[in-house]
Amino acid sequence: MTDALIVIDMQQAAFIDAPPKHDATGLVSRLIRLADAVRGRDGAVVFIQHDGPPGDPFHPDQPGWRLIDELSPHPADTVIRKTSCDAFLNTSLDDFLRARAVDRLIVTGWATDYCVDTTVRSALARGYPTVVPSDGHTAADRPHLPAVKIIEHHNAIWADFIAPGGPAVVCSCADVIHQNAALPDRHARA
Repeated sequence: MTDALIVIDMQQAAFIDAPPKHDATGLVSRLIRLADAVRGRDGAVVFIQHDGPPGDPFHPDQPGWRLIDELSPHPADTVIRKTSCDAFLNTSLDDFLRARAVDRLIVTGWATDYCVDTTVRSALARGYPTVVPSDGHTAADRPHLPAVKIIEHHNAIWADFIAPGGPAVVCSCADVIHQNAALPDRHARA
């Protein structure tokens, strides 16, 4: 069984001089432990890095484009750049996962209601068994809804999503790390 941890848009522009994200410090700590666990099981760790347009804080020429320091990729990790909310759209992510014979995706990062949600839905539509740690993604408060409710809502939606690879398994980072969750197995579905 080969897992791939997908870490979406954990870039400086989202966390430095930006609206606060729900439990950002705790999230970073959990993602570090999760990445170490996946690497320890010979899984892949993939950092998805958003490329914004010129003048945008996420533009590759801007300091905010860099990943946050605490989540620096290890030499064996992969970085894939994207230009939309979907980490699969016009990127090499699907080819990378297929070349590595990845059986399960673990999708994490920022922003729950944009790039994480779009990537989870895209993964499920492509038939990937997908795990979303309930405490492995974050958002900022929106004018209409606090971040904690955004996270709660998306966790509920993903756990009940109808798709070839779904629904997603929603469990804690600790359950993924300790393999306590009933994680989907692509081969068991055949």
